[in-house]
Amino acid sequence: MSVSSRHEDGYASVAASSDLAVTVDQAQYDDNAGPCLEALEANYPAAVPDIAATNSWPSFRDTAARLGLRTSLSIPLFTGSGTTIAALNLYSRQTRALSTLTGAVWAAYDPDFAEFWDRDALDPGGRELTAGLIAAVALRTMMQQAMSVLASTDETSTSRAYQALCTRATDGATSLTAAAAQVIEEHRA
Repeated sequence: MSVSSRHEDGYASVAASSDLAVTVDQAQYDDNAGPCLEALEANYPAAVPDIAATNSWPSFRDTAARLGLRTSLSIPLFTGSGTTIAALNLYSRQTRALSTLTGAVWAAYDPDFAEFWDRDALDPGGRELTAGLIAAVALRTMMQQAMSVLASTDETSTSRAYQALCTRATDGATSLTAAAAQVIEEHRA
């Protein structure tokens, strides 16, 4: 497991459970390509169910396979504004070890995928991760909707709309979530 983030003009592993994860991450940084960078840049999970069979990222594939890894899953991590700032990278030496979790993660990002995963098949840690991710993605969607309303109403950028939303929350002594809900509710009225 590792966490990748943008760093200066490139990328860095800001946390890792082992040197193995750092080595696989570094192969992706050196090649400027791989699932962790895809998740970080595309704002969507990047799953590699069979590392040996992937042709998309040769440096990642070769390094990971040499180290005995068989599958990986990279999940984007984002701020309150919805900006992806890091990717959580999970690696396994067991071929199907991440398949159930991958389905659950995809369901968090795509409601149409929700019917294809089995919550009961996840271990307790997988359930907790998935529940948190589902809540975070829903919150991000609400925040982006509120920022879009503010940006169109005030004819401003989404970054300024986020600042306005933060100001609204501070001035109203409320949470950012409550301020976003209020903006959406006012817009619907």
